Amino acid sequence: MSVTTTNPAATRNMAVLFAAQTLGAASPPVIVSLGGLVGQAYAPSPSLVTVPVSAYTIGVAAGTIPLAMLLNRLGRRPTYMIGSLVGMSAGLIAAAGIWAGQFLIFCLGTFIAGLYAAAVQSYRFAAMDGTPPEKRASALQWVLIGGLCAAVLGPQLTIFFRDALPGVPYAGAFIAQGVMALFAFPVLSALRLPPVRRLDGSTGRPLGEITRLPRFRIALATSIASYSMMNFMMTAGPVAMVICGFSPSEAALGIQWHVLGMFAPSFATGRLIKTFGERPVMILGLIIMAAGACSGLSGIDLYNFWIALCLLGVGWNFAFFGATTMLASCHTPEEGPKVQALHDFSMFGVVAVGSVSSGALLSAAGWSAVNLVVLPVVTLAALVILVGRRFDAKSSLST
Repeated sequence: MSVTTTNPAATRNMAVLFAAQTLGAASPPVIVSLGGLVGQAYAPSPSLVTVPVSAYTIGVAAGTIPLAMLLNRLGRRPTYMIGSLVGMSAGLIAAAGIWAGQFLIFCLGTFIAGLYAAAVQSYRFAAMDGTPPEKRASALQWVLIGGLCAAVLGPQLTIFFRDALPGVPYAGAFIAQGVMALFAFPVLSALRLPPVRRLDGSTGRPLGEITRLPRFRIALATSIASYSMMNFMMTAGPVAMVICGFSPSEAALGIQWHVLGMFAPSFATGRLIKTFGERPVMILGLIIMAAGACSGLSGIDLYNFWIALCLLGVGWNFAFFGATTMLASCHTPEEGPKVQALHDFSMFGVVAVGSVSSGALLSAAGWSAVNLVVLPVVTLAALVILVGRRFDAKSSLST
């Protein structure tokens, strides 16, 4: 992968965001692979076993608007450094909840981890802000490659540290998660980005005008469909594997394959978008997600789970990567923070609802029902892309 610019400061910023993404994105695999298992041990009802993962997703949604306010007031570097401290506290609180056998405390820890994840999600916008339109996909690619390293790091934290504290299963992995977030603090101190444009409403178009753009609606619909269905299956997947008799280590490896699928294609996704455009890549991603759901429906052998989760990740990468670059073409730099905050709040709000419902659906109807939900949702999103193209008459900005 090539660096998007020869400017030394910009190159350093990309390296910092890459490293911060690696450390920050190591948290979700720990929460996803172990959150449901901790829920099985401490949740008062089987239908609540995925609540810890859902609390994490709710935390991401809840953190988007406060994050935008902090970015406006403090700038990116101080805000992201504060986020790393929040991530550290999240790991310690979650571990304390396991230690005490308190389900609510553990869920509080995963919720706070979601607040940290809202900051980590914002790294992709930091990479693209101020980047020429023709290089936005490459800038996004550079940062998301950090997720590929996290795909290896996160599950290994789960495997190596889950039994690190004798008599307290899984707590060690959450402490390790908090340590990774703390390591991001000095890394982010080296970030030097232009000031974030103020969210005072004095510059740029009204938010309502931007949301009426066909490109914005297509980008948002694709983001919501791809992210919510990815999270929907990912939340239930590890629990379903354990229910079917597979070990926690096998479940963690399934999540590792999933996260690898989420980020490994980033080496090529930017080039594919430059060559074919956003829409074909987004539709391809949705088709691959549907193929993952079909793998989940075809059986309950270990390879069925792993293939389903891996394809789910690959499809998400194409669909979400394309939607993110399309979103960047809908706003000027001055409008960016408010548009990005609205996009992520809307997206993660729906993702949170899906995450909460996946556990109840898994408990009531089984793994097959979880997979069946995915097919109509991704089909509808593909139709939105195809139909929306007719109404998208040069709504992309030239900035």
